[in-house]
Amino acid sequence: MAEPKLPRNDHILIIGSGFAGIGMGIRLEQAGIEDFTILEQADQVGGTWRDNHYPGAACDVESHLYSFSFAPNPDWSRQFAPQKEILDYLVRCVDDFGLRPHLRLGTAVTAARFDQDTGLWDVQTEGGEHLTARVLVSGCGGLSRPSYPDIPGLDSFEGALFHSARWDHDTPLEGKTVGVIGTGASAIQIVPSIAPTVGRLAVFQRTPPWILPKSDRDITASEQRRFRRVPFLQKLARYAQYWRHELFALGFVVDPRINKFAERFALRYLERAVPEPELRAKLTPDYTLGCKRVLLTNDYYPALCRDNVDVVTGGIQEIRPEGILTRDGTLHRLDAIICATGFQAAEAVAPFEVRGRGGRDLNNEWADGAEAYKGTSVAGFPNFFMIVGPNTGLGHSSMVHIIESQVEYILGAVKTLRARGVKLMDVRRDVQDRYNQRLHQRLSRTVWSTGCVSWYQTTSGKNTTLWPGFTFEFRARTRHFDPAHYELVPGALAPRGSREQPVPSVAAPLPGE
Repeated sequence: MAEPKLPRNDHILIIGSGFAGIGMGIRLEQAGIEDFTILEQADQVGGTWRDNHYPGAACDVESHLYSFSFAPNPDWSRQFAPQKEILDYLVRCVDDFGLRPHLRLGTAVTAARFDQDTGLWDVQTEGGEHLTARVLVSGCGGLSRPSYPDIPGLDSFEGALFHSARWDHDTPLEGKTVGVIGTGASAIQIVPSIAPTVGRLAVFQRTPPWILPKSDRDITASEQRRFRRVPFLQKLARYAQYWRHELFALGFVVDPRINKFAERFALRYLERAVPEPELRAKLTPDYTLGCKRVLLTNDYYPALCRDNVDVVTGGIQEIRPEGILTRDGTLHRLDAIICATGFQAAEAVAPFEVRGRGGRDLNNEWADGAEAYKGTSVAGFPNFFMIVGPNTGLGHSSMVHIIESQVEYILGAVKTLRARGVKLMDVRRDVQDRYNQRLHQRLSRTVWSTGCVSWYQTTSGKNTTLWPGFTFEFRARTRHFDPAHYELVPGALAPRGSREQPVPSVAAPLPGE
């Protein structure tokens, strides 16, 4: 019996408009593949850098490295760019590369279901629309869902309470008594920014972070002019930053004992910055540097030394209408509470319902911890690709490098799917299982398995977040799409009127590019 004629639909839907979604769109456009749409639930592009607009928000990776290799920006104002500048950069990339016609803002996805008969994804939006696509790309990222602390009485607080990723700029903090829960990457930027203006500030610390000084500075106008006139100079700066970060990874993924040198440096920095012995003892970590995220800052320790700032380490028992009760019985009366408690990264679930072959639910598939093939494909979910999926995170370098690697891999998959008239492309289960078995064997020998509890892990202790190697290894693994690792079912019709053409891979020249 002849196979039924399938609908002529080779559309590509990309969900999210941060670095991942924008990068995917640019590369599709450059390849001459124009039938794609980027869906964004907010009214502006930018992802993480749109949502995290708290005081002091900035990147902890150098600007030249934390940007697209194919869209260098010679006008960065600082060595580590502030939030607004990164957001402006992403908006400029959308306009410079002609992505506006492909954008649908204010369109939240609520469900995505794969139709095995047609090989198409049915994507439902909050407005009740049903959009169909041959390929579905999730660019939602791991830092899109704020994680609120699981503390009794959180909803009972009568003052202002908000997450760092949902900063309430309408709540004045000047002269107020404020509590900050958490001492991670957001908190170390927020605390120095608000400490000079609040009345009192209580920083509720569970575990002290390892902190290194941040080599931040202004990029001078003359440097910017040189980068504009001689782009190769900016490329050299990027290469130097890239390889310096890769050297730092030796103590993360090769031998954690190497980090003892960095620990001694960090402890000397702490001793110089915090002269008071009792406070310094509170801020001294008791785990291997790198097991939790290493933080870069020059002004966090000085902020904690201010007379109006207290570091509270007794542990939170509950939140009451008037403030926070710690386990030592002290009630800290507060006007506002800021939850600088990170994101739901390790407990990776889809931000909406995703159902693959046979109606299988992605969240059920990930009940024991998220797994994917190269952090990009999941067995049983054909024509579905993720950017910044499981075990693609980094503890030492720029996530934009990983994003570009995955984008290139997905572009190769799309070209294969179209060239061969493939209806259904599904990574083989045995390939995915073998990949993850080896990945977790490597993770067991890294610094992240030295005994601490971090947001890299699920509650069961499984590290679903980090890549256990150098970034040039990940780039090599994703440089070419290998159809032999996938089940390919033919039957789709080739797209009409496509100007698709081969383009050189931006990932090919060097690991730093």
